[in-house]
Amino acid sequence: MPAQGRVERRGSRVPAEVGLTQLRGIAQVALSSSPWTGLLFTVGLFADSWRIGVYGLLGAAASALAAAVLGADRRGLANGLEGYCGCLTAIAVVVRLGASWRTAVLAVLAAAVCAVVSAAAGRLLGRAGLPALTAPFCLVAGALAIALPPAAAAAAPPAATDRFTTLSATQLGHAFCNGVGQVFFLDKWYAGLILLAGLLVASRTAAVAAACGSAVAILTACSLGLPADRISAGLYGYNAVLVAIALGATFLTLTPWTAGYATLAAVASVPFTAAWQAFAQPSGGSPFTWPFVVTTWLFLAAAPALDRPGISFEKAK
Repeated sequence: MPAQGRVERRGSRVPAEVGLTQLRGIAQVALSSSPWTGLLFTVGLFADSWRIGVYGLLGAAASALAAAVLGADRRGLANGLEGYCGCLTAIAVVVRLGASWRTAVLAVLAAAVCAVVSAAAGRLLGRAGLPALTAPFCLVAGALAIALPPAAAAAAPPAATDRFTTLSATQLGHAFCNGVGQVFFLDKWYAGLILLAGLLVASRTAAVAAACGSAVAILTACSLGLPADRISAGLYGYNAVLVAIALGATFLTLTPWTAGYATLAAVASVPFTAAWQAFAQPSGGSPFTWPFVVTTWLFLAAAPALDRPGISFEKAK
């Protein structure tokens, strides 16, 4: 083939490769590398709000570009591992400050910083065989949340009661869907269903794990007497959803015993989320996905010490 033909063919593939990397970066928020999952996730973002959709794409692109310029591993870059934290960080910025040119610049810079933090976290945690997960996003977005005033003052989370929280059928349905949607800060129930469909495209196991994680979180939150409106909004469910995907469909070999282990972790993430909300609120912060990150780390770190079949896990991807 003539050299010019090879160059033209290579040039025609570049936009497609960039697009696939972008979609995989969004999909990796839920530990998937499927571009179809990323496409449906993107649809879900825009279904909730065009601002969230635009900033999610912007953050994923900025983080991946910064990682590429800094010489990140090409395989990880192609699989979207350099984009997901930037995606979440940019969304967190626009949710907090609203859309503007200033917010866009800040979102791009914060997403680029995520690339550096991700590299450091991967190097440090890799020695322990633990994945970085969304810790870089939590660190960068957490610092911004404390440093920058929100567009509107956040109300203090209501205290739990000593009674089982009852939900109407509508609240129950919204809680289930929003538990998935709040992974991306989405508060429209149908956007959560689109995200669940995106998971189903890549892996039935991941979709079932996410659904079970949301259901377990609802039951746990109601048992703790947590406020019905916050349960319905999915604020206690999204960390449990991510924990269930990580332990039930990604890092552990799936067996009945490990499914129970993942369920226990999802249960543990709910009071952890409520406690983190109470801790972070006075400073204007948010738990973000720290409960997911820390719970998953603890359960993965404990796994080798447990003498059960199927407890061995894949190391950080």
